Amino acid sequence: MTSPGLFTAHVPGTSLLHRIPLWPKLAGVLTVGAMAWLVDSPWPFAVVTLVLATITGAAGLRVRRLVRSIRTLLPVLVVLLAFQWWSQDLAYAVRVVLGIANAFVAAGILTATTPVTDLLDAVVRAAHPLRRVIDPEVVALTLGIVVRSVPWVAGSFAAVRQSARARGLERDPRAVVVPTVVHVVAFARATGEALAARGLTDPPDDESGPDDGSGGRRS
Repeated sequence: MTSPGLFTAHVPGTSLLHRIPLWPKLAGVLTVGAMAWLVDSPWPFAVVTLVLATITGAAGLRVRRLVRSIRTLLPVLVVLLAFQWWSQDLAYAVRVVLGIANAFVAAGILTATTPVTDLLDAVVRAAHPLRRVIDPEVVALTLGIVVRSVPWVAGSFAAVRQSARARGLERDPRAVVVPTVVHVVAFARATGEALAARGLTDPPDDESGPDDGSGGRRS
């Protein structure tokens, strides 16, 4: 079995990071992300990397989660490091790569230590000032579906890949892609049917009333 990454699902726990409210953690993530524009030396980025690794362990998140999350991003980081080193210099390349990796890990720690309900509630509150343009509840519902769908799709792909490997078909793309697509389509249809059953996909009622059959409207 492959270990899940930081973004897979919320990991319940009683650590200090789990008990900290969402907004301070979100501020920390934004601060880590803003370092790319505020810091010119690569050394502070290296320190933040060590701090994030320490926080991961202190929060009870297994190192395998951190390693698996970074592994998905590693090919991009390697190419980016080589390009920035070639076009600028090594210090600049390290700063860019560590900045991206740190922001990625910080966001993963946030999602792993914060319940999904807290994240959705925060989205509703943030979108409330725009309620005349968008429905905050619809935004939260959309985000909730995305948050739940990504781990499901990742788990489905992993299960199909392991099944193909057991049959000696891990090198055949069709043995992995086709079953995964079938599972994803079935999941999407089930999600759509669940939304329709709750009336969440119905169009708004026409205020002018139904058609009376003669081109006009009945009141």
